[in-house]
Amino acid sequence: MNKHFYNSADTLVADAIDGLILGSGGRLARLDGYPEIKVVLRTDRPADRVAVISGGGSGHEPAHAGFVGEGLLDAAVCGDIFASPTVDAVLAAILAVTGPAGCLLIVKNYGGDRLNFGLAAERARTLGLDVEMVIVGDDIALPDNPRPRGIAGTIFVHKAAGHAAAAGLPLAEVRRWAADAAGAVKSLGVATSTCSIPGRPAEGRMEDGHAELGLGIHGEPGLERIVLPSVAQLVADMISRFGTDVREAPQLALLVNNLGGVPALELSIVLCEVLKSSIGARIGLVLGPAGTVTALDMRGFSLSFLPLDDERRAWLTAPVDVPAWPEARAPGPIAVVAPSARLARPAATPSEEPAARALLRTICTTLIAAQPQLDALDARVGDGDTGSTFAAAARKVEDDLDLLPLADPAALCEAIAERLSRVMGGSSGVLLSIFAAAAGVALRQGSGIAAALDAGVWRMSHYGGAKPGDRTMIDALTPAIAALVEGQTLAAAARAARTGADATAAMTTTRVGRSSYLSGTDLAGVVDPGAEAVARVFEALAQEA
Repeated sequence: MNKHFYNSADTLVADAIDGLILGSGGRLARLDGYPEIKVVLRTDRPADRVAVISGGGSGHEPAHAGFVGEGLLDAAVCGDIFASPTVDAVLAAILAVTGPAGCLLIVKNYGGDRLNFGLAAERARTLGLDVEMVIVGDDIALPDNPRPRGIAGTIFVHKAAGHAAAAGLPLAEVRRWAADAAGAVKSLGVATSTCSIPGRPAEGRMEDGHAELGLGIHGEPGLERIVLPSVAQLVADMISRFGTDVREAPQLALLVNNLGGVPALELSIVLCEVLKSSIGARIGLVLGPAGTVTALDMRGFSLSFLPLDDERRAWLTAPVDVPAWPEARAPGPIAVVAPSARLARPAATPSEEPAARALLRTICTTLIAAQPQLDALDARVGDGDTGSTFAAAARKVEDDLDLLPLADPAALCEAIAERLSRVMGGSSGVLLSIFAAAAGVALRQGSGIAAALDAGVWRMSHYGGAKPGDRTMIDALTPAIAALVEGQTLAAAARAARTGADATAAMTTTRVGRSSYLSGTDLAGVVDPGAEAVARVFEALAQEA
């Protein structure tokens, strides 16, 4: 089953390179000989500086073409997915950007890359060009491997060489800076699934709940498979596998690299745990979380550490005009800003008013008693919790009757609004809290009870979007309060609420609310549970009056 966005597997890489160049604002170009020769290069590089070139198989974007720009690479040589570029492609890149100052090749430690870049370098030398090469092998997954793989730490080497070249240093110094970074950076990855290559069947070698430590950026098997622990435990385990050159370094730069398929939310947790870990206090610079050297859609990440000194800090923090580069920044403590004092309202002073107490008690007992019937109605048109939601709010208000400012209608509305927003879940709680709060504001501004309730309904409709006819509690609430505004009796308001609620049973289309997700067949003949709750409250109040 295809889950990838592409036109053709044959043109996948070429199409992606074209998109990169088209979106570069004229900063990038490609060499002719396309698509056999896939070389992305700067259009603005000074001819008198050392050229810095990197590359390898595609599928690791933004590496390598995404790092072509001032302060980083002058050219990137792109192979097909996970395949080394050809000797001719590498040689074409060298010839395109190398002048009298010479050229440095930065190569990840894979056999195909070493051979193709190496032979291209030899051919360039026979043409009289001064070419040097630095091989990156930062992967610590297999400690006894004489040729460790090059993975995400490669971008540190790009930055060191690019910065030295931009400063106008000679080739020997540019190579020294790059070799210094390549020798010092160490990386380790982990993933819960390997990558899937467009046009090929996906390999699923990992069970749910498991992860693989140290797998390569092409999906090669890693160090070991583990039961996936918490992020804190996983990070601690990964850090313990680094040598003393990392674990005991006075200061470190950290790169949290997304291997392609991890949500930003989860990577932020990874970063948090690294900074809280045993070496967290010594991390002086953070890069990422970001996808820098990815493995298509692999669901995993890698940690790269570079011991810091003044020279490394200088080139790591130097700005570059390359959008894909993750800016290095110093971590800091979690800052806590005190909220506005206006947010913490002082508790209202309790006061007594028998009529208000009786009214609230009637509302509460009615809603609590109606819980089973309202839940049953909601089970037919929603998730079956309307009665429970209203009853929970009613119990809270009933329990707090002695704490409420019953003699101050405006303050009472505000106190009820605050309780509804805390106790009553779902949209109903928010809407009724808005209703009560807006009514309280209107009362403070001098409105009468009926006009204040009308203001509450208007605000509820304004924010919630529902109007009469949309099959919500508004269908019962609006006509009932309209009757009160017109000076009619509470009994007339109750009749209006009941008529409005019953009418919802015939409403089979709606724009908002729980019913908007259902078909007309499911809605036909079923009264909206919110409207039913409103009608029952008004009927109970009318009976008590």
